Formats: sequence, structure tokens, C-alpha cells
Amino acid sequence: MGEHVLGGNPPVAVTLRQSARARRISLRVSRLDGQITLTVPKGVSTQEALSFADEKSDWIRKHLAARPADRRVAIGGSILFEGQEVDILAGRVRAAKLIDGQLVVPASESMVTPRVVAFLKARARARLTEASTRYAAQVGRPFGRISIRDTRSRWGSCSSEGNLMYSWRLVMAPPEALEYVAAHEVCHLVHMDHSDRFWGAVQAIYPDYKIQRNWLRKNGEQLHQWVFKD
Repeated sequence: MGEHVLGGNPPVAVTLRQSARARRISLRVSRLDGQITLTVPKGVSTQEALSFADEKSDWIRKHLAARPADRRVAIGGSILFEGQEVDILAGRVRAAKLIDGQLVVPASESMVTPRVVAFLKARARARLTEASTRYAAQVGRPFGRISIRDTRSRWGSCSSEGNLMYSWRLVMAPPEALEYVAAHEVCHLVHMDHSDRFWGAVQAIYPDYKIQRNWLRKNGEQLHQWVFKD
């Protein structure tokens, strides 16, 4: 049903999504990126759905205002890395490098964002590959390939073919949270569900999983405060 804009100050973009399973019109404001989704049951017209959203415009703007402000990477700013804010400094380097607890990047402003992203992706892939290999050995199951993406709705996944996918933003979280997600997804190689047996397998290889799961639930949106696209 596409993108629509609600009038007002400021105007608000809304994505209409039709769902055969929906029984009523529902609104969702993502705390990660502020995207507004209007889910509409079959048989409900676009006009009726937009009228519903317009009636809820104050509620929408209230939730948007409650979102943490977006942050952008820049020389003189900072970035989260392994749970700590690291200062970003300009230096005579071609690639971003962690030097004495600071992230040194090329002096050109146009190079800062791509170099920081490349640094985070490379570190995430290395850490997640190592953790996945270690936990896979513990459960006695091999995995296929590992892919690193910038996902919004999940920190990781395991396909029926045994391929693992992770959000590279996990390297911005404390290392223990990254370890938990790796352990979680590897256990799906054994149990492709969230049954008691699955959680028992997670606890066997990562006993403190509840602490890190709760950390991500409470603080995960912090990892999405940084915007890497114009």
C-alpha cells in the first residue's frame, strides 16, 4: 500500500502494510529508526487507514519525540565499540585504526563514515566467526557460511541450511552481549525453535545468557543511534 505522508508540524511519513492475519488497524513506531508502520487488515481502504493514523497523530509525534536522537560519525565525535564510547580522531592513515583507545581515521570528512563502517564490520566478522566456531564445537554441529548485515529487527539468525547471519552492530555492544548472540544462534543448529530444550542448550554453553539477553532488550536501541547513511 506504499508510503504516505500525514500533514501537520512536522509532516510524518507512514508506511502502510496490508496483512491477511491482521484483525484491526494497528500502528507501530520503531524506536530504532523512527519508522512508522500502519498495518491494515484486508478490506480496509487506504483512506480509512490514513484517517485512523491522522487521529493518532499526536500519539505518533509523542513517540517520535521520545526516541534517542540520531548520532553521526565525525572527526571529533565518538563511536561505540565493545560497549565503550571511543573518540574519533584524524590521522595519517588509510583505514580506521584503533590506537591507544582512540579510533584514528583519514582526515578527509568524506572518508570518515565508510572507514568507520569498514572497521566495525571487519571487527564484527572476526569476533563473531571466532565465537561461532567455538560454540559450534561445543554443541558438535558445523555451520555453513556467516554473513554480516545491518539488520533492524534481529541481532542474528540461523537458516535451515545452517547458515548464520549477524548484525555487525553487535561489535558496538559489550563483548558479553556479542558472545550471547553467537551462542544463541549456534544452538539453533541443534534446535530450530525456542523450546525449553533450546534454552537449555544455550544455558549449557553460555550460563549467563539471561543477563545479556536483558541487556540487549534494554539497551539495544543505543546501538542504532548511530546513522551511517546520509
